[in-house]
Amino acid sequence: MNVFRFLKWFYPGMYIKRWVFLAVVGGFLLAIGSALLTVDNSIPIRLLSLLFLMGGLLMLVTGIQLTIRSLLEVVSPEHRRDLVDVVFQRRHLEKGPKIVVIGGGTGLATLLHGLKQYTNNITAIVTVADDGGSSGRLRREFDMLPPGDIRNCLVALADTEPLMQQLFQYRFAEDSALKGHNFGNLFITAMTKITGDFERAVQASSKVLAIRGRVVPSTNAKVRLVAEHVDGSVTMGESKISSAPARIQRIYLEPGGCQPTNEALEAIRAANAIVLGPGSLYTSIIPNLLVDQMVDAIVQSKALKIYVCNVMTQSRETYAFKASDHVRAIAAHTNPGIIQVCIVNTQPVPELLQERYRAEEAVPVEPDVERIRELGYQTVAENTLSLDSYVRHDADKVAKIIIQLVVGARGRSPAPIVVTAPVVAEPVVG
Repeated sequence: MNVFRFLKWFYPGMYIKRWVFLAVVGGFLLAIGSALLTVDNSIPIRLLSLLFLMGGLLMLVTGIQLTIRSLLEVVSPEHRRDLVDVVFQRRHLEKGPKIVVIGGGTGLATLLHGLKQYTNNITAIVTVADDGGSSGRLRREFDMLPPGDIRNCLVALADTEPLMQQLFQYRFAEDSALKGHNFGNLFITAMTKITGDFERAVQASSKVLAIRGRVVPSTNAKVRLVAEHVDGSVTMGESKISSAPARIQRIYLEPGGCQPTNEALEAIRAANAIVLGPGSLYTSIIPNLLVDQMVDAIVQSKALKIYVCNVMTQSRETYAFKASDHVRAIAAHTNPGIIQVCIVNTQPVPELLQERYRAEEAVPVEPDVERIRELGYQTVAENTLSLDSYVRHDADKVAKIIIQLVVGARGRSPAPIVVTAPVVAEPVVG
């Protein structure tokens, strides 16, 4: 049976025989050239031997290369012309550092775009507290976890045709019965119903998009994010928190006691680096850390723990926050040892771009590096901005910094965190 299967390679129309034959002839010529060297040392024989060796080597290499390319055209047509890139991705990136990124929203997706150029060993742990927009509607109608942030991460890590990525991000027009819905959200919803499990649906979607790495929810519990404000008022629901008039004192999850996914805990234990952010402080990053056991797992991990601070504040949610205020809020909600290194942007934002954010009451985050160091944390102060139509992190710049930190931390124990000032969730007065 195995012999017959092998002979299929030589059936007509396989486009393999000619290249295999070329490689075999090349190997035969190499053997002749080597044999001639041992027979006679005269100059004519040496020249003939050299001719056989060079011709045989050229035919052998060409035959092997074209055989592989012929196979690749069938297995992966979109990669038929970039064989080197495919081999690099499959071999080199598979040996890359194991990095866990925790957060949600567009900030997390942006960072994943950069990191996937350095390693395939990425695990994105994503918040499931979203209750607004398309995700909120699907969550209520189908009693499932919100798919929006998960979808963004899947697309960011995708290694498929651009058309497939555009399909997953396609949003239906306002004059449609599906108005406001995103195709990717609907796809994950359908997969959840087919598989009967949200995690399986995400895994199936990962295969469709051929992602580099994994995307997992922080918990499978259907949680709701709640904010307690400085005036004593309470806001329920992630979509309402950022528009509440009073400043946030603390946030928590309902119901309490929700458990993390096994995939999330396993990834944290095996990680070389754990990255928090970038993303909305109170609605994308901290909610993941409020899941039971999550903070303990991160603190106990031997991985380098990095926080990527936002470059712009958010209206009401983090209005007038400096970089150190972001760090203090995370530590106060969790554990001071959850961060070791803070990446802070020091590049000024052009006035023209700042003007676009004033209507949203958003301003650049002040990089008070010395204050962060006084709190006991290492700081990397660099230009991490991408100044296009919006102010956001440059995925390549931030990813490169993270990889350099990870490489530098290998072979030595991460520096312990010594908090030299009390970490308290104090409201910021703007």
